Amino acid sequence: MSDNSPASESPGRPQVPAADQTLRILTFLARQRGPIAASTLATHLGIPRSSMYHLLATLEEHGFVVHVPSERRWGLGTAAFELAGGYARQQPLARLGRPLVAALADRTGESAHLAVMTGSDVLYIVEERAPRRPALVTDVGVRLPAHLTATGRAMLAALPREQVRALYPGSASFADRTGRGPRRPGELREVLRQVRVDGFATEDGEVTLGLRSVGVAVRDHAGWPVAAVAVTWPDDSAQQASTFAALLEAAAAELRRRLYGSGAGVSAR
Repeated sequence: MSDNSPASESPGRPQVPAADQTLRILTFLARQRGPIAASTLATHLGIPRSSMYHLLATLEEHGFVVHVPSERRWGLGTAAFELAGGYARQQPLARLGRPLVAALADRTGESAHLAVMTGSDVLYIVEERAPRRPALVTDVGVRLPAHLTATGRAMLAALPREQVRALYPGSASFADRTGRGPRRPGELREVLRQVRVDGFATEDGEVTLGLRSVGVAVRDHAGWPVAAVAVTWPDDSAQQASTFAALLEAAAAELRRRLYGSGAGVSAR
């Protein structure tokens, strides 16, 4: 009589091979600088090509991967970002980021915040209001369109271009708040190109008229944007975005160190 208890299973062999393969696919894609071919995935992971295509089709159906037909490559989809945002909203990021955001508000005299991506929105998880400064819509738990915010633009600029195209496939993807900001994919590409040149993102009255923001992405060890820090101030102030950018870059680097350790490097995408 055979023993079918879990203890009798062969050690090291996954009991649900499809689940094991699916998780290995997602993990492998998350470590790449951009989408890769299915054949490359199959070779690196030792999964038969026929099985690989079935797994990728299922993952695509649920939004965890996206197919780039022109390049015959696969990358992470928006559902994967939702999972990343869900993790980021848990205790570690908010707990470690809160004192850094508070320090930013103290040093700049302006309101500061920390946000994560969730789909094509940003979700604010830490908010520090500076005394006697204007009220903001960026309270904890508030979602705003990523393409309009400094935090969102900082994170979008750090994503592979294929992922940005998946999030913003056409004009219908662009929400509007004040009549300002990109309304088509080409306009967003130009905004993000400038973010990459400057090293920080800005917005001027695109979330709230009369207010400006500057943001910097917080990247993980592979260069993936897990969050962004930002400062917001009135547009009638003499302050310039570049004045705050260095402080935000230092805060982003320190948060990355606290999350991943002093040895965490950042790969450019």
